[in-house]
Amino acid sequence: MAAVAGVRVLLHLHLHRSAALQCSFALFPVQLASTRLPRRLCTVTGKISEAKLVVHSENESLLENLNLMGVDVKMARQRQPGVFRKVITNEHGLAQFLQTKGASRKVIASIISRFPRAITRSVDHLEQRWELWRNIFKSDEEIVSILDRSPESFFRSSDNKNLEENIMFLTSLGLNSKDLHRLLTTAPRTFSNSVELNKQMVEFLEDVCAELGGKDPEQFAKAILSRNLYIFIRSTKRVKKNIDILKAALKFSDAQLLALLQGPGAEILDLSNEYLKKNIKSLQQKMVLLGCRKSDIKKLIVTYPMVLYIGTETLNSKLDCLLNGGITVQQILEKPKVLDYSTQNIMGRLEELQRVGYDFKKHGINILDTSRKRFVAKIEKLSASPDE
Repeated sequence: MAAVAGVRVLLHLHLHRSAALQCSFALFPVQLASTRLPRRLCTVTGKISEAKLVVHSENESLLENLNLMGVDVKMARQRQPGVFRKVITNEHGLAQFLQTKGASRKVIASIISRFPRAITRSVDHLEQRWELWRNIFKSDEEIVSILDRSPESFFRSSDNKNLEENIMFLTSLGLNSKDLHRLLTTAPRTFSNSVELNKQMVEFLEDVCAELGGKDPEQFAKAILSRNLYIFIRSTKRVKKNIDILKAALKFSDAQLLALLQGPGAEILDLSNEYLKKNIKSLQQKMVLLGCRKSDIKKLIVTYPMVLYIGTETLNSKLDCLLNGGITVQQILEKPKVLDYSTQNIMGRLEELQRVGYDFKKHGINILDTSRKRFVAKIEKLSASPDE
């Protein structure tokens, strides 16, 4: 009986709150919550403010409210079905809060559709989190734009204290607002990690530096983080395995590996172990068939480690396209960034250059690694003066 009484009190409070919001938030008509108890009794399992009460069937009043707000209920149910069984939710408070920050009805509905757990956050929680984000982002408008693109980056974690501590820790590493901006928008799980877990990754990188004979472990860790912020959402085991793979497969000395990792090679540390091994092996096989020595392959990876990001079939397609277009393997080794472009892009440019009689032996292949605007201007110039 005590449990039933508790539920009735909560439902009464929810009813009162919904009615108040209906008056103050006219954009979203509010369907008042039913005071009828579910057939199966609920139990109170925490503080009222945490809205922990759930029912075995979906909350019909919540469904009506979300439909009135324009939420894609089907999408929301597929993503986080448990939300629909909660007795107490804060969809109206969330909507009103986001509206005061400049979010439109359409944006609010889209946010809830893709991350329905957002409606379980209290207004106090939202205010605290918004203030933390405003320390990193320039304006409310910018945050609303990010929420519209990636609502999970803001709502995924409910621990504001952990977020604040992570911001302080990452800032202490020398990461600036731009770095934190990238992390929050592309790797938000970094801020869901415990601070201790993120510290373990930094300590691990410092240990790697010491093992390879580096003199400044802190700077080494910062250099890697500045190039690869995603490393915080990988395990130390995965990163260690990738370092071992690079060293064993390419016969790097400690000094060579140290230089690679704190340079552009940092970006390949978060690849899966199997993908990295497969790509190294296929690259070696392809380049040997093209007459390259082991030292050439090693040099290619040192100067352009992103080649290991490219899948086997795609890489082979790009190489064959360049070679068929009259470009030599040696030219590719000297200018490997041409592999950044898609096969379709490479083919299109080669056709344009062949049309105007471009001589790769005489002029090299730098023209392939230019912006679209500069490339078009060069083609127009060559068309007018073919001998240049």
